[in-house]
Amino acid sequence: MNILLITDSYPPEIRSASHLMKELAEGLRDKGFTVYVATSYPQYNLSEEQKYQVYPEFSKEDGIYIIRIRTLPHHKVNFIIRGISQLTMPFIFKGKIKQYVQKIDIIIVYSPPLPLASLGWKLKEFFGGKFILNIQDIFPQNAIDLGVLKNPFLIKFFQKLEKDAYKKADLIFVHSEGNLEFLQNSHKDISNKFIVLHNWVDTKKFENIKRTNKFRKLYELEDKFILLFAGVMGPSQGLDFVVELANKVKDIEDLVFLFVGDGMEKEKLETLAKNKGLKNVLFKPFVSKEEYPYLVKDCDVGLVCLTNKNKTPVVPGKILGYMAAGIPVLAFLNKESDGHKIIHEARCGYTCEYGDIEKSEELIRKIYKNSDLTKMGKDGFHYVKTYFDKDILIDKLIRNF
Repeated sequence: MNILLITDSYPPEIRSASHLMKELAEGLRDKGFTVYVATSYPQYNLSEEQKYQVYPEFSKEDGIYIIRIRTLPHHKVNFIIRGISQLTMPFIFKGKIKQYVQKIDIIIVYSPPLPLASLGWKLKEFFGGKFILNIQDIFPQNAIDLGVLKNPFLIKFFQKLEKDAYKKADLIFVHSEGNLEFLQNSHKDISNKFIVLHNWVDTKKFENIKRTNKFRKLYELEDKFILLFAGVMGPSQGLDFVVELANKVKDIEDLVFLFVGDGMEKEKLETLAKNKGLKNVLFKPFVSKEEYPYLVKDCDVGLVCLTNKNKTPVVPGKILGYMAAGIPVLAFLNKESDGHKIIHEARCGYTCEYGDIEKSEELIRKIYKNSDLTKMGKDGFHYVKTYFDKDILIDKLIRNF
């Protein structure tokens, strides 16, 4: 059986979505499927050593066929350019896929960006087979909530695109129970199409890794208590709130906030921290996917943030990476996020609603003083291995083929 994964992000790009899709491709390959991945050419969220590499348009890597397609800029650009890029992406992808793929039985589309979902049903018409949609961010609702999408005409356009994509998909996976309820209530006529498939993590890639202190030495943080935020720094994270918190707890001399990654908000955050004269905030570029487990292991607590402008139950993917690495999680999330529930059930950290500055400061001081961080980390790892391990969830996906 031939399976085509369509995603705008795939390694070497470093972000939760790319890791998720790579692990899905590997998992399906290991189950005996022939796997094709159609993705955009690597341009964003790259480690320093990967920025200057050249990648072929079509290649076979570790038994997986990869089509890397050049598109218009779609990250670290203004929202108008991003919108145009996303709307043209399906047309560019379609031509390249037809060039390299002759037969497809299952088409799996990762959304966002939502316009790629239209490619899913067009390829289904061309190849036949089954079209499965994996919804992560509920678009356009999340863009409306964030104030990114305001034009009434564009809102109606994307709402129609969303409705058409859902109707034409054979199956729609969402990553939490809250997302399931939200979408079933919003699309009652097709509520039976929605199924929960939690995001997964390959726990084996973390299980046997020990702390090496490599990144503590590299960043000159050997004697520090490190709160790590690793990933894309965009408007939905609201990380200016974390910088404000860093200012509140700057009296704790060995506590440092380490931001590793990039994104359209990074420069603004660096300026904010500099203007406040903060010595407890440090920014570093992305590290490679291979180095990421070592980075997380070197830190004390994993930090997650989602602004309360978000009104959907989204669960940040980095929560699972922190849990797999066996470190506690500290999360400041919109009240609707199912991330609160996961962290509380796993007993692996603390959460509170984004924007509650007093409670958030209290939790930072609490986790800093906690003498049982090792147990919290072990509880998190046990939970993620039991419920969110890659093999368990990919088997569930296959059962729905």
